[in-house]
Amino acid sequence: MTLARNAAETISLQAFGWLVGNEELLPIFLGATGASEEDMRKAAHDPEFLGSVLEFIMMDDAWVIACCDANGLAYERLAEARMSLPGGGDIHWT
Repeated sequence: MTLARNAAETISLQAFGWLVGNEELLPIFLGATGASEEDMRKAAHDPEFLGSVLEFIMMDDAWVIACCDANGLAYERLAEARMSLPGGGDIHWT
């Protein structure tokens, strides 16, 4: 199931807020992406950037659970939101 674009952006903004508030995980994200805090502020409403935030969080089930629990979301919502943002469609290798 995919979500409407507005719903996907809302969920990704919730995930972004959770990530920014996570003192342990935020430095890992910044190190992995090379982004600065200023870069993050500028890109906060860019759907492609928000998709990358969701992809980062979805790298670890514990992060997905913590993010979704903090935001009152079903665990599958992050993946559904990612699929609805630019670049988030299923990849077909054949």
